Amino acid sequence: MAVCEAHRPAAGSMSGIFGLFVSAFAGWNDARVTRAALSKLSDRELDDIGLSRGDIDMIASRG
Repeated sequence: MAVCEAHRPAAGSMSGIFGLFVSAFAGWNDARVTRAALSKLSDRELDDIGLSRGDIDMIASRG
């Protein structure tokens, strides 16, 4: 499986409501990408890493 690294500016580098919006969007997108990647795995692959289909939403929502 490939690993993708994203480099984002520190949370304090943007100010005001725009910074909050960017942070919220980045968190939502990270959860979306994680959910999509885990959903593509087979039940066997999920079991190998100690997860089940029911765990995907919980894992993706951690931030």
